[in-house]
Formats: sequence, C-alpha cells, structure tokens
Amino acid sequence: MLKESKSFLTLTRWDNFKGLRHFITTRNGGCSPEPYSSLNLGLGTEDNPANVINNRKTLASSLDIPLESFIMLNQVHGKEVAVVDASMKGKGAFDRESAIRETDAMITNQPDICLFIMAADCVPLLFFDPVKRVIGVAHAGWRGTVQKIGVKTVQKMNSEYDSKFADIHVIIGPSIGSCCYQVGHEVVKAVEDSFGSTQSYIYQRQPDTTNFDLWYANKAQLVEIGVDAQNIEIIGMCTQCHHDKFFSSRHGKGITGRFGAGILLNS
Repeated sequence: MLKESKSFLTLTRWDNFKGLRHFITTRNGGCSPEPYSSLNLGLGTEDNPANVINNRKTLASSLDIPLESFIMLNQVHGKEVAVVDASMKGKGAFDRESAIRETDAMITNQPDICLFIMAADCVPLLFFDPVKRVIGVAHAGWRGTVQKIGVKTVQKMNSEYDSKFADIHVIIGPSIGSCCYQVGHEVVKAVEDSFGSTQSYIYQRQPDTTNFDLWYANKAQLVEIGVDAQNIEIIGMCTQCHHDKFFSSRHGKGITGRFGAGILLNS
C-alpha cells in the first residue's frame, strides 16, 4: 500500500521500519517548464540547471533532509556498486561534476546519508537490511538488469557489512512495465544470455513485437540468490502509462526530466 504526497510517495510497510526514511519522487511540485515539468531532478537534461537545483532544494525541504546529505551518481547503465560514507555527503547534489562516476548503485551503514538515484523508465531499486542496518540503492535499466545490478548490490551488502540475503528487503520502484516496454533482438539475446531463458522475461504482446518484464527480471534474480520473495515489494506502476505522475523517456521520445528514489538511516 502506498502513501502519496504531491512530490513523493512511500510504501506503508516500509514506513514501519524504525529509523528508516525512504521515498520515490513524482514529477509534480517543482518549477521546471515543459517538457520537464515540473519536479525535474536531473542535471543531465537540457532543463535550466538553476531549475533542477531549485527542485532538489524543494524536495529536500519537503522531506526535511538537507540536500547536503544527499549522494548522487553519474549513472551509466553499468554494474558498479559504491560503498559510501559521511565524507562523501553532498557529492552530485549541487552539480554533475562531483557525482560518483560511472556507478549505478551504492550502499552504506552510516546514518544521515541520503542515497539517491534517478530514472525515467529504468527501475529504481531500494534495499534495507533491518538486522545489520544497511541501506542501498540501484539503477536498473535493461543493461543493468541483465548485468544483475540488484544481485551485485546485495552481494556487496553481504561482503562489506555481513548482511544476510534473507534479511534484506527490496522495493522495485515505478518503471516502464511489460505492458509498454517493447524491445528488439539485442535485448532479447542479452536476456537469454544472462538468465538462460526468455520464458517469463520476454512476452510477445503482438505478432511483430516483443516486450521485456523488468520487474520480474529484477525480482527473479534476487530470489535466486536468496532474498526472500516476501521481502520484495513491486510498486507495479508503469512510468509510460503514468507519465502524468512520473517522467518517462519513452513517452517523451527521449526528451524528459528525471524522478528519483532515496533512502536514509536516521541517527
């Protein structure tokens, strides 16, 4: 069950975790003009950077989390997972140059650090181990998904902080759904190479099209490594279908803003 405000939503079940903050932003409540209206958080777009920074400040204020506590990534659809600490707070929050480079996931066990990733059809993933008090985020487009960025994130939580896979909870956030995500031969082949099959991953919605189920693919790889299926929450909102609520690159034909997902341990 979701709890929604104008500019972000949370999962009710996760709201009950003590000492944890999490959120997924919508596209509403900011100052950016079309086609980035209105809460565009991406400095990598053609939106005026001053608008983006103002939107980030507005979001941070509404969350009561200092923007200086955010850490952001230079996302490249890869498989690298960063381990971050308090010395890295603020990286990427006010400019692109200071963002952690060529990385699509990060984890920490330190409080008062807001791990934040952005998307506009790709899957935002949030991770929480309530036993070891470890959090993580990951950005999983089709390339990240077939490279198993979700698995690499929980493996890093295990190797760095001794998190047990069965203890980890995961949110699979809004992204383009299999209802809309038509893909070509390159993606189909990558899916088969990665998962050993296209069954349940690839659907033929129409005689001449194939669609990829990113939600299933990310959940299946996590369950396979040992994350409890009952601990995985799929938000189940397609960004292209709900382009009024979330930014969608497909709907905008590549010209759109970015929404985001964040997580923080309270001190």
